[in-house]
Amino acid sequence: MPDVYSIHLAETDSTNRYLLDAYRAAADDAPLRKAEVVVVRADFQTAGRGQGSNRWASEQGKNLLCSILMQPRGVMAAQQYILSMAGALALFDVLKPLGEGFTLKWPNDVYWHDSKLSGTLIETTLKGSCIEACIFGIGLNVNQQHFPADVPNPVSLRHIVGVDTDVCHWLDSIVTAFRQRMDAVNSGAYAALRADYHAALYRRTGTHAYRDSQGIFRATMQGVADDGHLLLRDTEGTLRRYAVKEVEYIL
Repeated sequence: MPDVYSIHLAETDSTNRYLLDAYRAAADDAPLRKAEVVVVRADFQTAGRGQGSNRWASEQGKNLLCSILMQPRGVMAAQQYILSMAGALALFDVLKPLGEGFTLKWPNDVYWHDSKLSGTLIETTLKGSCIEACIFGIGLNVNQQHFPADVPNPVSLRHIVGVDTDVCHWLDSIVTAFRQRMDAVNSGAYAALRADYHAALYRRTGTHAYRDSQGIFRATMQGVADDGHLLLRDTEGTLRRYAVKEVEYIL
């Protein structure tokens, strides 16, 4: 069986939806089940998704729109945030050699300074109390230069490096990085992964403005808990704990 099993689609509604349906329908001995990594890439998504109700907007053929399926070993459902960290770090590993300014905005966006370059939507399937499969749906802005007005603070690699680059080049590099970071997960190197993730966090130093259901406040980042909650300490000294979508970064 191949180490990497790849599917290329001209168009789909969502690469995550396509891959999840294909995985569930596949026989146990199918390549899609047996490969170390399964990748679905689309030139265009009609219903690309982000976190929660967010959508991912992309021009035809301009950006990397893909989903990567991996089957981690021994990751308990309660520990699944380690997979989010590993996936975010894989993207960071590929992009940080381009220069300064790359960080990871909790939970797993890649930022360049104060602009969003990439987002990831993670979906998992369970087998008992463990993660059976994890699908990382990735949108990386590669060659797009103009974005819809309602897309907040976007940036692309075209803006950063000044020239168009090959979308497939980035996919190949990202798959390699994913395999390396998943090796760390499978070997139980959780502490090292957490340390790398925290070192790469956006706003990891300084006091910054945030907004929650009670309004705007200023706080310093204390890190991310093992269950994925963001920890912020406000200027009154109170430690605040947030799940995804419960707090907004004020840029």
